[in-house]
Amino acid sequence: MAGKHRRVAIVLSAVAVGMIVMAYAAVPLYRIFCQTTGYGGTPKIASNNDVKVIDRTIEVRLDANVAPGLAWRFRPKQASVTVRLGETVMVHYEATNFGSTTTRGTASYNVAPDSAGAYFNKIACFCFTEQKLDPGQSVDMPVTFFVDPALIEDRDTNQLPVITLSYTFHAMDKPAAADAAASQKQPRGAAVQRSPG
Repeated sequence: MAGKHRRVAIVLSAVAVGMIVMAYAAVPLYRIFCQTTGYGGTPKIASNNDVKVIDRTIEVRLDANVAPGLAWRFRPKQASVTVRLGETVMVHYEATNFGSTTTRGTASYNVAPDSAGAYFNKIACFCFTEQKLDPGQSVDMPVTFFVDPALIEDRDTNQLPVITLSYTFHAMDKPAAADAAASQKQPRGAAVQRSPG
């Protein structure tokens, strides 16, 4: 009888440990799933563009937001861009730290409508890394992407006139000791001059 209870205890312990592991793994696994499939408007991440460019165009609107608690101005350098499907395009955003201290931010991103996320592919983006800005510093933040021509084969997206690429910068906390190491390791956008005011 004691052996049976021991077996049940081991099985229940293994189930409990498995549940804890799955709880911690759920968020990163979900993020990977969304980035791979474009689910929920999450753009796919591509290492390069190997699709054929076609003559059909679509407008990509650029949206920028800053979450409360981050003293940054963040904006696209142009409101929108018209792209041919399959064409690799680079657009630029600019961020400026208006605070009195060095701050770090990371950008979350989304594509609207959600159905377009499966066809919007980012090749390079400032959102892949943490950004650090000193007081008064402005940086140029490029994004390289393409819209997969397969968009026109999907009945939910084949008539889309516009896709919106939206970013929101959020504040990040990091110990000062890690600051020096992170600034040497993390690539940042190219610094640009900020005009006073």
